[in-house]
Amino acid sequence: MILTPAAHAQPVQEPARGTAERSAILNAVRPLAEAHFGAPVEFVVSWLRAGGGWAFAGVAPQRPGGAPIDLRNTVYASEADYMDGLQTYVLLRYQYDRWNVVDFAVGPTDVFWHGHPLYRQVPPGLTP
Repeated sequence: MILTPAAHAQPVQEPARGTAERSAILNAVRPLAEAHFGAPVEFVVSWLRAGGGWAFAGVAPQRPGGAPIDLRNTVYASEADYMDGLQTYVLLRYQYDRWNVVDFAVGPTDVFWHGHPLYRQVPPGLTP
């Protein structure tokens, strides 16, 4: 898919709870989260926007029912002291009839997407 000015013109919006689009985006993030934190994982969504074939999510992974995930029991055990918790940010692109993870960060201590060339391609308002 080629990003055209028309793609940038498409409005960015938050997919509503219970919609197929929201479920598809979060389900695309789930394998990544489970690989990093162990399964099963559910999300508390703090930010989710989609538009122009792009989506950006800010999620707090947890165990089903709200049980916390201990960073010390994940692949990040040795980095836990340098992370800002489990907050996970994910950039996705809709291609090949599905949502695909393009970039992500777990526990960043800064706004990593600001000024990054990849994020210059996304529609305005997609990121916080």
